Amino acid sequence: MLGAAAAATYGMNPLFALPLYQAGLGVDSVLFYRYSMAIVILAVIMKLRGESFAITRRELLPLIVMGLLFSLSSFFLFSSYNYMDAGIASTMLFVYPVMVAVIMALCFHEALSAVTVISIVLALSGIALLYRGGDGAALNLTGMLLVMLSALAYAIYIVGVNRSSIASFPSLKLTFYVLLFGFSIYLVRLDFGTALQVVPRPWLWLDAAALALLPTVLSLMATNLSAQYIGPTPTAILGALEPVTAVFFGVLIFGERLSPRLLGGILLVIMAVMLIVAGKPLAHKLHHLHLPHRHRI
Repeated sequence: MLGAAAAATYGMNPLFALPLYQAGLGVDSVLFYRYSMAIVILAVIMKLRGESFAITRRELLPLIVMGLLFSLSSFFLFSSYNYMDAGIASTMLFVYPVMVAVIMALCFHEALSAVTVISIVLALSGIALLYRGGDGAALNLTGMLLVMLSALAYAIYIVGVNRSSIASFPSLKLTFYVLLFGFSIYLVRLDFGTALQVVPRPWLWLDAAALALLPTVLSLMATNLSAQYIGPTPTAILGALEPVTAVFFGVLIFGERLSPRLLGGILLVIMAVMLIVAGKPLAHKLHHLHLPHRHRI
């Protein structure tokens, strides 16, 4: 339930971001509110739980780099919403596990299994189907490039977190400092707040607050708790609900069109990710299944 909730809430990004765009706010201002509110919420949670905010000098640089990568991923994704349907953008973003597998193979010499290769082919095929929107017109190339950059930044972030000196960092503290250092990008881009656009209508503050709470704080916390209960693999498989949620709200609320071809592309991307995530455990189980009984543990 926690894994499903984490994925579903993260898929709500467009639900709360698009109304703010329609009210005239730019990407930087929207993400400024998202990050600043989320940082305050996480700080309160850490204080109530009695967790330390202390970090060492050795941990500082990796946290800064991870924060910048995570923030760039957000910036590219939210920018892509201005060029293409948010549901399709969220689905294309979901190729990041495939990118993680490729990075691990190229940089850390992890072998590319047959499952990984099949997953990459499925993901590229799905993106090819998604290249044309619901009306049959080709998707904006700038939008597609922004989503791919977002996925790449997030993939590097995931690899970096697991391969750096902060691999054993407490998850709540890690999330807090990643958002804190990532927030610096929007602080600088908005001239230290002087260029920040004010939310024009009172009820839109609910969208800004929901953007910080649901797809940011609650999603990240639910992901961590889910991984503790059922492990990272099933949690990541449940992440397939992220683009499904984004597409659902895009079609239901924002009038985005969902053709059979787009649905096929979405399913191919989801299949690719489920294969890449489940590939190693599946191969491990099959290996033990074919061992003679006396060799099984």
